[in-house]
Amino acid sequence: MDIQSTETGSHGRYSTIVEGHTGEMTYSRSSPHLIIIDHTAVPDALRGKGVGQALAAHAIEEARKGGWKIIPLCPFMRAQVQRHPDWQDAIQT
Repeated sequence: MDIQSTETGSHGRYSTIVEGHTGEMTYSRSSPHLIIIDHTAVPDALRGKGVGQALAAHAIEEARKGGWKIIPLCPFMRAQVQRHPDWQDAIQT
C-alpha cells in the first residue's frame, strides 16, 4: 500500500488511496520529538481491508526512523497500540 506523508507547519497527514477511496491519519507535531495522532478516517468502502492498520504501522515506522514518539490520542490508534506491544518503543507513555 502506497502511503503519502505530508506536513505543513505543526500539522501532518498520512494518506493512501485504495480503490478510488482515501484513507487518512492526521497528527499534530508538539515538538521535534513528539507527535499526537488525533484522527483516523477510513471510508466504509475500505473497511476490513487493512487500510487503518497500514496507516498505523506507517506512523510507527516513521516515528522510529525520525527518532520521535507518538501520543495516540485517536481511539483507533490507541487500540492498535494496545494490540501491538512491539510498538511500545515508539509510544510516549
